[in-house]
Amino acid sequence: MPSNPITLEALEILDSIDRRGSFAKAAEELNKATSALSYGIQKLEDQLGLSIFVRQGRRSVLTPAGRLVLEEGRTILAATARLADRAIEVATGWEPRLRVGLESIVDHRVFFDVLADFQNEHPNLEIDVTETVLNGGWEALEQQRVDLVIGAPGPIPVHKGFRSALMGLSDLVPVIGATHPAAESIRQDTIADFDFSSLQAVVSHDTSRTAVARNAGLSLSSTRILHVQTIEQKLEAILAGLGIGHLPRYRIEEYLLNARLIVLPLEPSNPECFIAWESSNRGRALNAIAKALASAKW
Repeated sequence: MPSNPITLEALEILDSIDRRGSFAKAAEELNKATSALSYGIQKLEDQLGLSIFVRQGRRSVLTPAGRLVLEEGRTILAATARLADRAIEVATGWEPRLRVGLESIVDHRVFFDVLADFQNEHPNLEIDVTETVLNGGWEALEQQRVDLVIGAPGPIPVHKGFRSALMGLSDLVPVIGATHPAAESIRQDTIADFDFSSLQAVVSHDTSRTAVARNAGLSLSSTRILHVQTIEQKLEAILAGLGIGHLPRYRIEEYLLNARLIVLPLEPSNPECFIAWESSNRGRALNAIAKALASAKW
C-alpha cells in the first residue's frame, strides 16, 4: 500500500503558511528554510495530483482542494496534540497544557492574579487563554476547544456532561458616552420619556460558531446595532459616542469617575457566571486551577 502523502509535517507547513500569510513568515515560525516549505508543498501537490496553491499576482492563494486539506488537516493536528497531551497525562497524572476560555465580562485582573500564583507553583504548565462571549464559551467547551471556561453566563446547558461552580453575579452597567448627542439630556434630568430604542446599541459578537447566538443586556428588538468583537472595542465605541450598551463595572470605573461615561436610567444586567469543565476531565492541573478560581473573590 502506498504511503499517505498527507503527513503531519505537511499539515503543519500548510497551517503555518495560512496563519502567517506567507511562506517566508511560516518558515520563520517553523525554523525552516523557505525553500524547504516550498519543496514540501510541491511534493504534496505532486503526490496528490492537484494544486494546493495558485498564484494571484504576488500572493499564493489556497485552491478549494487546498482549503479542504487545510481545514480537515487542522482537525487532525488538534487531535494529535490532544493525544500527546493525554499520553503525558496518563504517564504523570498531570496534563502539560490547559486551554482556558475567559468570558469577556469577568474581571480579568482576578483571573490573572490567580494564574500568577498557580504558575509560580507549576511553572512548566502551558496555558492557552481564549476570549469567549456568551454561548461561545459553552460551545468551545462542548467541542473540546477549551478545557475550562471561566465566567460563562447561565443557564448551564443541560445534558452536556459539564461540571460547574458558581462565581457569582456579573455587574454590567448601562452607559452612554459623554460625547453622545443624547448625553446632555441625561445630564439635565430630562430623560424620563426618552426612547432609548432610537439609539444605536453597541453589542459584542457571541463567539459561538454553530449554536444560536444571543445578546445580553439591552433589549434590542427595535434598536440599531453596531457589532464589535471584544469588550475593549465596545468600550471605545461607546466612548466615541457611537451608541449605548452594558459594560462591566470593573472595566469602566475610571471613566465613570471622570464623567466620560454616564450611567443610563435602565436596568443593570447581572447574569450568573460559572466556571465549568467536562465531568470526564480528571486532569490534576484542571482540578487544581478550577478550585483556586472557584475560591477567588470575583
